[in-house]
Amino acid sequence: MRAPIGKVVCVGRNYAEHARELGNEIPKSPILFMKPASSVVSVRNDIVRPDPAKYGDTHYEAELCIQLSADLSAATVEQAQQAIGAVTLGLDLTLRDLQSKLKEKGHPWERAKCFDGACVLADWLEPQAFADFSQVNYQLTINDELRQDGDSAFMLFSVYELLAEISHAFSLQAGDVIMTGTPSGVGVLQENDQLTLTLGAHEWQVQVR
Repeated sequence: MRAPIGKVVCVGRNYAEHARELGNEIPKSPILFMKPASSVVSVRNDIVRPDPAKYGDTHYEAELCIQLSADLSAATVEQAQQAIGAVTLGLDLTLRDLQSKLKEKGHPWERAKCFDGACVLADWLEPQAFADFSQVNYQLTINDELRQDGDSAFMLFSVYELLAEISHAFSLQAGDVIMTGTPSGVGVLQENDQLTLTLGAHEWQVQVR
C-alpha cells in the first residue's frame, strides 16, 4: 500500500527547449517549487479550469512523475534510486497569465500553481519497467494532435540526480511526488479539449471543461 501524498515537488526548466520557448535562461541547478497535496486530482476525472474570465489561460505541462516509497534526506544517487516506489505521468497546470503578473512583481507563484486540480496524476505504475530512467519516452496528444513528446534522455538533470539534489535542499518523505519537468510544446487548455497521455504501453484520456 502506497503512502498518501504529502507534497508535490516540481522541477522547473528541466528541458532546455522548454526554457527557451518561455524565454527563460537555462538553469545551472534545478529550479524547485511545490504544490500541496490538495492540488492533486486523478486523470480519471475531467480537468476543471479556473474561470478564464477571472484567472486567464490555464496551460498544460505534461511530466514524468515519481512517487517515493522511502524517506530521503541528504541522499546519495544510489539511495535515491532505491527510494522510487512508483511512476506515472502528470499534468502541471499553470495559470500562465497570473503567473506572469506575479513574476513581474517578484511575488511567489503559488496562486498560479497550487489551485485545486492543478496537479493531474495518472495511475501509478511499477518502476521496474523503466530501467534506470535514462530514456523514458512519453507523449501528450490534444484532439489527436501531438503537442508534447518528452524523453528523459533530454533532461538537464536526470531522475536520480533530481531526487538526490532535492533531498539536500529539504527532506523528502515516503509518498511525496516529484514532477520532473516538462518538454517543449506547452500551451493553453480549451473547453472540451480531449487529452491523451501515453507512457509506453499505458494510455490515459481526460477531457477539459
